[in-house]
Amino acid sequence: MSLTYALRARRVAIPAVLVTVLASGALALGTHPAGAHVHATQSPALTARQLTFHDTMRKLWEDHITWTRLAIVSFAGGLPDLQATEARLLANQVDIGNAIKPYYGRAAGNRLTALLKEHILGAVALLQAAKSGDQSQIAKASSAWYANANQIADFLSAANPRSWPRKTMRAMMKTHLDQTLAEAQHRLQGNFAADIRDYEAVHRHILEMADTLSSGIMRQFPQRFR
Repeated sequence: MSLTYALRARRVAIPAVLVTVLASGALALGTHPAGAHVHATQSPALTARQLTFHDTMRKLWEDHITWTRLAIVSFAGGLPDLQATEARLLANQVDIGNAIKPYYGRAAGNRLTALLKEHILGAVALLQAAKSGDQSQIAKASSAWYANANQIADFLSAANPRSWPRKTMRAMMKTHLDQTLAEAQHRLQGNFAADIRDYEAVHRHILEMADTLSSGIMRQFPQRFR
């Protein structure tokens, strides 16, 4: 199923079952404590190379949540820019994969891109299942989406277990999914005040995640940033 086809509906009333999916989070392990700053140990004085890398990683993940949001908005409003927004969102997953290639290699970068594209398509599948009202499809799509998040977390942890413990990365990915689901749900319901608050939470958390990734790479490959 293509992303364009999956998002072609004009407005969807999300069933109450998604509230249960969001509240339980039973398919992913761990939680990310509110307000926790996992990158707090990062050196306050960065070199020029470190600062550039830090800011680049933030930009990539800000793009991830920004284009996800714009896709949600276009989907909810039936806007004509949906296909172009879709293309930009999927390109971001390539950009993120490319960003780790200098450190972990081409195969690893391509694998991360593939997992992130599954992350995007999995969100679409969950919304489409919710639209249909088919409880078995909702459960199946939800399970697959959160399982993919754990795959992403495990992939990152295996690359840098000292800086990215498996439990920590799984918790961060779970928070990202929970927050994105809340954002989409409220937007599609027309609860715009809540939708805006959700995006603020998404933004704060993704910056923590980006900083965790950049600081972990800088610690693992210090010679690359001297």
